[in-house]
Amino acid sequence: MFSIVTGGAGFIGSNLVDALVKRGDKVLVIDNLSAGKTDNIKEHIDGGKVEFLKADLLTCGWEKSFSGADRVYHLAADPDVRASAGVPKPVYESNVTATINVLEAMREHGVKEIVFTSTSTVYGEAKVIPTPEDYSPMIPISIYGGTKLAAEAMISSYAATFDMKAWVFRFANIIGKRSNHGVIWDFVHKLKDNPKELEILGDGKQSKSYFSIEACVDAVLFATENSDENFNFFNIGSEDWLSVTELAEIVVSESDLKDVKFNYTGGDRGWVGDVPKMQLSVDKLKNLGWKPMTDSGESVRSAVKTLISEMKEKNQTESFS
Repeated sequence: MFSIVTGGAGFIGSNLVDALVKRGDKVLVIDNLSAGKTDNIKEHIDGGKVEFLKADLLTCGWEKSFSGADRVYHLAADPDVRASAGVPKPVYESNVTATINVLEAMREHGVKEIVFTSTSTVYGEAKVIPTPEDYSPMIPISIYGGTKLAAEAMISSYAATFDMKAWVFRFANIIGKRSNHGVIWDFVHKLKDNPKELEILGDGKQSKSYFSIEACVDAVLFATENSDENFNFFNIGSEDWLSVTELAEIVVSESDLKDVKFNYTGGDRGWVGDVPKMQLSVDKLKNLGWKPMTDSGESVRSAVKTLISEMKEKNQTESFS
């Protein structure tokens, strides 16, 4: 299979590329490197398993590379939920306009399948938890969530209008190797700078699901091989949750620190657009035969260990450069 991965040099994208290469796909990665790094996929590029094209989906010239592709995994996006409240227009362009450009390239070059990474934030502050895929009304409260829901709608309409097939995945908090943002990244770096105190946004009671990147990629590939509607949509995440304080305690423990003072900024959420409670129902995916490989606690602990290890390796590399 000839697979194109937009955003394939980023956190989730590069982990997906690993899996696609492993199963034998011919892979083209398109990435503007605004958040990703070619180092994440360097081994595959050097080995001739992956072709890399540096391109911005908001410009022209990359579209012809879609010729002959079987499926597009569209992961390129501005992923920062918190920052999306600052300057909304670029987030809209990166997440919605770029998606329309991808769909148009697919239409023009006869590519019939798209896999899209969406988010739990499309549900807004859901009153049903765990939240199922058919929950309504969807009322996003962040710019990021709004752009992802808009992109979902455009994918659905293109699938219906142009006889395409789509898979949309609404992710919980995905964490693990190569991640370069998010609460775990923030906490580990804050404690590196000050091992005595840790600032926690909000009241620490915000509770959310966390899921390892390996389990997430496994779920994506399982669903694409085991569902066959014109428009397929699934939640992906763990079946439990952690409070921010519980997560902070894991980070402190794995950092081999003691007597760290937690300083809360107050309020029931960390920032404008933050959803205080989030847990997704994954029954729809389980009914296909999929089983979660891990829970929130295991995912967080593994992600913290991985991040600390990556930081140590980076420091050792820099000390010899």
